[in-house]
Amino acid sequence: MKLLVVGAGTMGRWFAETVVDGPSEFTDAAFADADSSAAATAAERIEDARAVSLDTDERFEAVCIAVPIPVATDAIEAHAERATRAIVDVTGVAAEPVAAMADHAPDCERLSLHPLFAAENAPGNVAAVVDRDGPVTADIREALRGRGNDVFETTVEEHDRAMETVQAQAHAAVLAFGLASADVPDEFQTPISAGLFDLVEQVTDGDPRVYADIQEAFEGADAVADAAANLADADSDAFEALYRQVQEKR
Repeated sequence: MKLLVVGAGTMGRWFAETVVDGPSEFTDAAFADADSSAAATAAERIEDARAVSLDTDERFEAVCIAVPIPVATDAIEAHAERATRAIVDVTGVAAEPVAAMADHAPDCERLSLHPLFAAENAPGNVAAVVDRDGPVTADIREALRGRGNDVFETTVEEHDRAMETVQAQAHAAVLAFGLASADVPDEFQTPISAGLFDLVEQVTDGDPRVYADIQEAFEGADAVADAAANLADADSDAFEALYRQVQEKR
């Protein structure tokens, strides 16, 4: 089977390498990207892969959309017609891509995947919204599992609600600490503060545009700001009550 990956960034390359080089029925991969040189570079990493233009007339058993969140629905609309059997996205948000795939590829198998890790840290957990199942999307999930990933099924609502906490709120909390913190000699670090500085380093080692897209896609930062304000304004009794609220959530 033939696979078209729209978007030759790190996640698009990871998906193609995992599926085509893994235990699947896919033997042919093509990349399309607004940056044709990026598509060509991505194709060089997989045996017999190739680059195609964004307006190619070729059709493929499966099309994977691996573009930034803000342009995901536009990419699905533009490329859904090139899928003969299945369409997949790995954009990181579920609601809008799943709806767009249903609108523009109603007769295809449809699968929304969210690898919950940076591509260089694979394998890991992969959230899967199976909107219309079939042999092609099942083959893709098995290929991911065959490369050591834990693929678990979820719903649009559960996925996007979880992302408010595990991405939008988590990133906001870490970046807020990074903005508020001062330089401290290493000998003063506590286990908690050292862990927070490690998280700041990990988060700020990425692409700021990706983190900005996540904050725009999911609510969460305001809740973190409100919680920090409540802690800052609390007297001793109120602080203890807030502390106990967190203890009870563990």
